[in-house]
Amino acid sequence: MSFDAEFANDSEFQKLVARRTDVDLTAAALELARDAYPRLEFGPVFGWIEDRATELAGVLAGARTDAGAIAEIGRCLAGRHGVTGRRESYEQADGSFLNRVIELKSGIPISLSVLYIAVAERAGWALHGVAAPAHFLTRYEGVDGPFFVDAFAGGEILSVSACLTRIQTATSMTAEQALEALEPVGPRAIILRMLNNLKSLYARQLNWSAAWTVQRRLSALLPSSYNERRDLALITLKNNRPGEALDLLAACRRNCPTDEEELLDQQMDEARRNLAQWN
Repeated sequence: MSFDAEFANDSEFQKLVARRTDVDLTAAALELARDAYPRLEFGPVFGWIEDRATELAGVLAGARTDAGAIAEIGRCLAGRHGVTGRRESYEQADGSFLNRVIELKSGIPISLSVLYIAVAERAGWALHGVAAPAHFLTRYEGVDGPFFVDAFAGGEILSVSACLTRIQTATSMTAEQALEALEPVGPRAIILRMLNNLKSLYARQLNWSAAWTVQRRLSALLPSSYNERRDLALITLKNNRPGEALDLLAACRRNCPTDEEELLDQQMDEARRNLAQWN
């Protein structure tokens, strides 16, 4: 299945599909936002980021430590401009879209982290995404070792030990597994996580039209994943596309796990019934 035409205008997403590493993360995140806001212009977002970097230039240059400099980014974004985490953002798609995060001054950990990464990069400081379980962070490689930034908490600076404690308290991970979870990740992993967040949210909201668009992106990025192909088939059916869903379901049925055969057979029957109503 090819999605080339569908994402022809999304140059950064095409790079991700091709597994290239020269991806502009900010632009890639905005391409996701453009699914919800088709007339979205990227320029104002890049301009806002540039303005914040300019605002920070003198302060960062005068910082006495790495942690002190990175803390200034939080003081700028959360303190002066009020962009921080709010629990209600988890139940709003806007919490994932950079343009709306800036406008509403709130977002979820990953979108806020992408914003911190963008501002830091324009200011000459390299923050990296960290796909920690349940709560995305950013990481800075300081002279004395790495430390972490929680953008959702207003730019709070965290040590390695504090992050390990947080992860092990929230999960059943060993110390070794938790440490591995604190390794930096690239744009591909970040965009995949943003898409999965949106997929989960749209499914809870029964917004199958939006979920279908998200799932097509996931399927384009992970074409060999049976789970993504199956989910695309199921969401396509829920999106009232029975003919297309039937083809997708039949393709999944040919090599599905035994314990999913009944589910797919039921969904194929539903697709056929829906098609019969249309004819």
